[in-house]
Amino acid sequence: MAEIQKDIELKQGMSKKTKIIMIIGIVVLLSVIGAGVYWWLSKDAASDESTEDAEVAVEKATPVYHEVTAPFIVNFSEQSNDRVRYLQIKMKVMARDQASIDLFALHEPALVHELLMLFYSQNYDDLSTTEGTQALQQESLETINRFLKQQDSDITGLEAVYFTSLVMQ
Repeated sequence: MAEIQKDIELKQGMSKKTKIIMIIGIVVLLSVIGAGVYWWLSKDAASDESTEDAEVAVEKATPVYHEVTAPFIVNFSEQSNDRVRYLQIKMKVMARDQASIDLFALHEPALVHELLMLFYSQNYDDLSTTEGTQALQQESLETINRFLKQQDSDITGLEAVYFTSLVMQ
């Protein structure tokens, strides 16, 4: 019987040159990963600090509100479908400093006049949408701030106008 012989080849380990290249590659890869982690963590820390600074700034300036006591009641200059339509708005204003609120209160009669003219010039159909109401709110804020800046250029002005009631019929 013939004997079956299996040839087994044995290879020796990697050469010294291959080991050095592999070690250098691993060191470079770990360095790149470490630099990326450092950059990522430092970016998050910087954004956390800026968020904390913003929160501190908001805490320093608390909002001050003022209510316009009498509601605005106007008819529209452009009626819808030849029907007489009316608008009633109650509002509050907000600023971050008392000086702006005091100036608003001082000139409230003139501001009421300016706002009545603004509300009168609106179109019923435009105000029937959310976008129209928000646009009117923004126009009101701009009208008030423009008037306040004419009275005192150093004033910061109002930050927001809130319609606490809006009725259209």
